[in-house]
Amino acid sequence: MSVTAPDPQRVREASLEELHRLRLPLPPPNFPLCWEPGDLVELRPGDEIEARAAVLNVVLARTVGMPPELAMDWLLEAKLVDLLTRPEWHFVAEDEGDERSFALHLEALFALSWLLGIAMDLDPLRPSADGLLERLPNLPQGETFTAWRCRTLAAPRDAASAAAQLDLYYCLDWSYLEAERRRLPLPGQVDSNVVGQRRWALEWAVVFTGPYHGAPPNWEEVDLST
Repeated sequence: MSVTAPDPQRVREASLEELHRLRLPLPPPNFPLCWEPGDLVELRPGDEIEARAAVLNVVLARTVGMPPELAMDWLLEAKLVDLLTRPEWHFVAEDEGDERSFALHLEALFALSWLLGIAMDLDPLRPSADGLLERLPNLPQGETFTAWRCRTLAAPRDAASAAAQLDLYYCLDWSYLEAERRRLPLPGQVDSNVVGQRRWALEWAVVFTGPYHGAPPNWEEVDLST
């Protein structure tokens, strides 16, 4: 359900305070807001976020040796094959693509898990939480998509909190790239790749409605260029 998005300027002020606390470079004064006053915000439906998380879980399993036949069989049984993007299809079914880039999706999966309420926080100083994969479909044990959904009983975050988290990671993405460009010390155990992956998931899952927003992007259409 759509709700009025929180005041974007106040959210931005909180994001900048967090960057200051972390001793990261601050974006320029004209750095865009993620939404405008009066815009509406909602999360994609919970079952859609669950499905994307399950697909990424299979993609990650392929990076650590899950055979392509088993991966495709699991997705077929779950009726999720059609949700594979073209790059994911080539990697999962045909072992084509950069395995290292797909392995980075662990952090996007962490952000999706936070949105579903099965990860407690998205601490920008730490990599994905220990035990995260235990809260996802247990592929080695043959846990089905349906059984996993019954086991987890996801409780998605409220849209306003998700929007604020998106704004923070939007700012963090710029700051980490700038810090790395200037060879400044980073404040924690993560780098710009981790931050970018989390932002990717949040940009995909948090949907705004307003004069300056188009249709929600597909997974591979998320724009991380600004």
